[in-house]
Amino acid sequence: MAVTWAIAGAYAIRFGLDEARWKESEQVGYFAFSLALAAVWWLMLGIWGSRDPKVLGSGPDEYKRSFAAAAWLFGFVAVISYALQIETARGFVGLAFPAGVLAVLSGRWILRQHLSIERREGRSIARVLIISGPEAAIHLVRSFRSQPEAGYLPIAAHLPGSKPTVAFSPEINLPITGVTTDVESILCAIRDVDADAVAISAGVQMSPTEIRRLGWALTAIDVGMILAPALTDVAGPRIHTQPMAGLPLIHVSTPKLTGGKKVAKRTFDIVTAGLLVLALSPVFAALAVLVKMTSPGPIFYFQERIGLRGKTFRMVKFRSMKVNADAELQALLVRQGTTGKPLFKVENDPRITKIGRVLRKLSLDELPQLFNVLQGSMSLVGPRPQREGEVALYDDAAHRRLYVSPGMSGLWQVSGRSNLSWEESIRLDLYYVENWSLMGDVVILFKTFKAVFASTGAV
Repeated sequence: MAVTWAIAGAYAIRFGLDEARWKESEQVGYFAFSLALAAVWWLMLGIWGSRDPKVLGSGPDEYKRSFAAAAWLFGFVAVISYALQIETARGFVGLAFPAGVLAVLSGRWILRQHLSIERREGRSIARVLIISGPEAAIHLVRSFRSQPEAGYLPIAAHLPGSKPTVAFSPEINLPITGVTTDVESILCAIRDVDADAVAISAGVQMSPTEIRRLGWALTAIDVGMILAPALTDVAGPRIHTQPMAGLPLIHVSTPKLTGGKKVAKRTFDIVTAGLLVLALSPVFAALAVLVKMTSPGPIFYFQERIGLRGKTFRMVKFRSMKVNADAELQALLVRQGTTGKPLFKVENDPRITKIGRVLRKLSLDELPQLFNVLQGSMSLVGPRPQREGEVALYDDAAHRRLYVSPGMSGLWQVSGRSNLSWEESIRLDLYYVENWSLMGDVVILFKTFKAVFASTGAV
């Protein structure tokens, strides 16, 4: 439907629908060409694997393959037209390509939302039997359950070579089908739980030959086989597979924010922040007046935070609390019993002004941080900017989050904001540092608007 709409629209705009012109040979030729183009486009989407169940509903591959199919098709049309000196109407092609890509990607996005809802309700999913050691099984179960839209439902675990008395915590609540290592018993377990796929992970005590035999047996009964290496928080672009002597070697690269990448990120920050400041200048003026009129004191609030490489900087916000609010903090923390805990938040904070609650709910108090971005002490996207006391609690791993500039937004902003625990916040920041990409920054910014308007985790 998307392809037909795009090509029909491009045809109507370029050639019109006047019946008197339909007898012209050129008009008839382009009509036939349009029908052929639509049919080939639909076939190309299938050839490029855009309907592969492994990419539907989760991850960027579905969109990448859909775009690649269209790009190759129109590139092929351009090459053939040039090689055979065929005068193809550039206006028709120039309209059909972007309209078709936009329509196909939009349609896929709409269907993805429906599929995500179905999968959260337990439909349109693959029932997975986990084959691994106990610890890896727990990690896999939590990972699958954290992203139900990916379409994998763990239904049982088979723990080859483990102790017969092993059991999961009530949190996991997953039946164990056995601890034997032979292929026949695993196939029996698959039939008993009616699994659609098996996920093999670390700690499985089976030889390469046995795993190979298991793969053959799974192919015979049409059950999928998933290998989950003992890697965590690694984005797809960092993983490269290299076959070597029959072994799939997995190379994991570590992106470094240096050189051209650093320049690209900084340029993106300056251009985007500058445009936002210009566009939002009336909003800045209105909020400044409201803060001044509704609460005595300065318009802006400055607080020292820890930035790139542990350097201290002054983060600016619209003031959302009464003057000298910091002096009352310790007493409030003692009252609610959260002294000495990182990422502290005061529940029902009495220090927040009436206009301050609105500013915080919509994150409007953070708009002045655009000036921090222009200054260079912050980035539009990055780890959460934290206080010195919080940084003092870092372990060696957490210190890696200081390798990039803190951000106005980040994975923490689009994943729950203040609802996150200390451990979850640090994990998301480290994931961002380890897997940075400019396109990732753009995606996070788009998700930020959704999180802000939904007021998810706002305080």
